[in-house]
Amino acid sequence: MTGETTGTPTTGTPHPPRAPRRAGRNLPAAIGIGVGLGAVVVASLFIRREAFVVFTSVAVLYGCVEVVRAFRARHLRVPVLPPVAGTLAMVPGAYLGGGETLFVAYALTVFAVIVYRLLGDGGDHGAVTTVPAVRDVAGGIFIVSYGPLLAGFAMLMLAADQGPWRVLVFVILVVASDVGGYAAGVLWGKHPMAPSVSPKKSWEGTAGSVVVGALAGAIALPLALGGPWWGGVLLGVVTVAVAILGDLSESMLKRDLGIKDMGTLLPGHGGVMDRLDSLLPAAPVVYLLLLWLVPA
Repeated sequence: MTGETTGTPTTGTPHPPRAPRRAGRNLPAAIGIGVGLGAVVVASLFIRREAFVVFTSVAVLYGCVEVVRAFRARHLRVPVLPPVAGTLAMVPGAYLGGGETLFVAYALTVFAVIVYRLLGDGGDHGAVTTVPAVRDVAGGIFIVSYGPLLAGFAMLMLAADQGPWRVLVFVILVVASDVGGYAAGVLWGKHPMAPSVSPKKSWEGTAGSVVVGALAGAIALPLALGGPWWGGVLLGVVTVAVAILGDLSESMLKRDLGIKDMGTLLPGHGGVMDRLDSLLPAAPVVYLLLLWLVPA
């Protein structure tokens, strides 16, 4: 969702700064990884739903560990065991037991985070820290809320009537937002959207996300779930808005932590959480809108 500063010398009145293009991304690797992940998602959804549950659990689990490492690098004593156990309880639990299981598991995980910090087990045994306990607890609760809790809504979609198609529509809309924003930003991006948080994002890229997301929704919802085309447009626009906010939120977090990416596992993408930053916040929104547009 970006454009690139050309570096052309100026005379007279200076031109307004242009949003830089997405430099540094290994585009062939990013495309290859994206296609591969997409194939795994589709295969697991329609061959065996439980395979998608396992795939999601592993992805969220690894993403949570990435965030734990990033927080610990800034001397927050966030525990690793409660997020790991919480992910293994919340993600499969939401699919098998529904929303009640998801929220009970979440509440128990939050309690475990507090207890671990009270016992002084933040994974930094014997170290002297001046970081207030409330920051450690807040960091741990953020991890279990941002990761497994939000991912649980994708599992609720999967467990519903036409579950694999619901999840597929959800993924298509978020991918459409990313692709549309990237293409429009590279081609026409001139005006930064949030330069203090993510200088590469532009308003032109955002417009591209909205157009492509609305179009994808208008096509995908009727074809996959028999919903109204106008509902698909609404779903696409709302999904794009939430996905962009999720992306900006993680960019703000990474800027505060002083890192470029949450990890390096996925060439051209960064870490696992760098790929989940748009999907996770959009999951509960899409889940609720689909309940209204296409009742189970």
